[in-house]
Order: sequence, then structure tokens, then C-alpha cells
Amino acid sequence: MKRFGVLIFTFFVLCGHALAADEGMSDTQKMRFCERVRDHALQAFYNRDRGRPMKLFVEDGSDGARITNHIIKRIYEEPQISSPKKAETFGRATCNEMMGSKLPPE
Repeated sequence: MKRFGVLIFTFFVLCGHALAADEGMSDTQKMRFCERVRDHALQAFYNRDRGRPMKLFVEDGSDGARITNHIIKRIYEEPQISSPKKAETFGRATCNEMMGSKLPPE
């Protein structure tokens, strides 16, 4: 499980930041990026729930690190985010809003 987490983290660091910084991203690409950010929101919820310290990404000027760090900080600050489902929903909605992508039809 740890290897999988490291793999996801490495992929996000190497690929996610470049994707988020590209202004020419389609809404589909933005939604996929926000799905990955949602996974980080869920992990932040579990870390907060277990009393672990907040793990933020190094700010390198990209949208990916900025958006992900904003979501992680809010999850740690907001006691209303009290379930994994709420953390996922918050992470995806906030990312879509910050990326300026249209939400998929329900």
C-alpha cells in the first residue's frame, strides 16, 4: 500500500503540476486533474482523522500545488468536513471551481 501511495504522489508531483499550469487544458483534462486532487483531499482527511501532521506540497508557482495545498489546509481547518465523502466532494468541487472547469452533469 505504501508503494502505491508513493507512486501516486510521484506521478502527481511530476505530471500533475505541469497539467494544471497549462491554460489550454480542456474541461475533461481539468476534471481528471481534479479527480486526482480529490484523492489528496481524501488522504488529508484520513491524516487529520488520525492526528497526523498536515503534508503540503512545495509551492513551485504551479496551479497544482497551490490548489492542492489550499484544499488540504481547508480540510484540516474545517470540522464540518467530517466524513470521507464530504472530503472527496469538497476536494473535487473546490478544484473544479479554482480551475474554472464546468462540473459534470449529475
